[in-house]
Amino acid sequence: MKYKLLVLDVDGTLLNEEKAISKRTLSALLKVQQMGVRIVLASGRPTYGLMSIAKTLELGLYGGFILSYNGCQIIDARNGQVLFERRINPEMLPYIEKKAVKNNFALFTYHDNTLLTNTPDNTHVKEEAELNGLEIIEESEFSTAIDFAPCKCMLVSDDADALIGLESHWKKRLDGVLDVFRSEDYFLEVVPCSVDKANTLAVLMEQLGVTRDEVMAIGDGVCDVAMIQLAGMGVAMGNSVDSVKICADYTTDTNENDGVAQAVEKLILADIRATKIPLDQLNAQGSHALMGNLGIQYTYIAEDRVEATMPVDHRTRQPFGILHGGATLALAETVAGLGSMILCQPDEIVVGMQVSGNHISSALEGDTVRAVGTIVHKGRSSHVWNVDVFTSTNKLVSTVRVVNSVMKKR
Repeated sequence: MKYKLLVLDVDGTLLNEEKAISKRTLSALLKVQQMGVRIVLASGRPTYGLMSIAKTLELGLYGGFILSYNGCQIIDARNGQVLFERRINPEMLPYIEKKAVKNNFALFTYHDNTLLTNTPDNTHVKEEAELNGLEIIEESEFSTAIDFAPCKCMLVSDDADALIGLESHWKKRLDGVLDVFRSEDYFLEVVPCSVDKANTLAVLMEQLGVTRDEVMAIGDGVCDVAMIQLAGMGVAMGNSVDSVKICADYTTDTNENDGVAQAVEKLILADIRATKIPLDQLNAQGSHALMGNLGIQYTYIAEDRVEATMPVDHRTRQPFGILHGGATLALAETVAGLGSMILCQPDEIVVGMQVSGNHISSALEGDTVRAVGTIVHKGRSSHVWNVDVFTSTNKLVSTVRVVNSVMKKR
């Protein structure tokens, strides 16, 4: 498998205009993680504002990461551990506040689940708090009240020319001390020197031992360009400006038309087949699901045959100490489900449609049964599998017929 990290900008890339992840994009990202690719959310949002998105994508389950504040933090989504962090020297806050007040700019920063500001009624401040699920706290004496080192500060104004002027002045005055850039027409961001998504991504890659060729990055904004260029496969969204597209290796569709899903399906999933993934990795990926709860382990996979084992124990037996018929059917569906996934195209999904079994003999507690699934019919819209279940002495326990429906992702 070529790619180990998939790095995603959030707003304008992962999320559509309704600030939601589409069903097709969610399906593609869950599938790519199941295949062993780890996702990194790379955003200017605060860490707290990315937690719900990380939860939706199940990053904690699959070992993903949050790269927040435009690169000021790296968070391990599995345990919340901070792997990297850069903050603004608090001694700079009075100077930043002075310039904000002089220019009649709103000013705010983030702290955990709160947004601290000297202008709580500003429309853009309110929108930022709502977007990230933050509580607004008014601090009229901003630099005095901030008793911590913030990851970044934001100056806000609808006077774009005034923000541009201060940005130009600070790029010279604060060179080597702080970095400044406009992320929106009305936002001027102040961050620690030399912090951006690309530099922080490079730190994470070094920690993980991942090379550029093993990274795919997708973004839409000017702030994403360095990250796109760092990755072995840099992808620009269809809604990007031309200056971003020209820096990318590939341009996908817009965030309104599942651009992330289309890129992942074409550039990653199309080249991945379950038959190429080590068995221990497949089993680890399924450990959190039903097969993990029942102790099911894949032992052989090919395009027309899948085998797996399951222990007969307290999880899978009847009260009388023999294999439960329902557990047998679950084993058969697990085998047939993987078999159909192997045969499907990246833009297709598999759902069980019918399962029926004949239980011929029993398996006793303490034994381990083996399921052997073979394809009987491979159609465009359905697959039929025969799954035979044997004891450890090769006595036939059950014969199960599984019908899977093959559907296009929506």
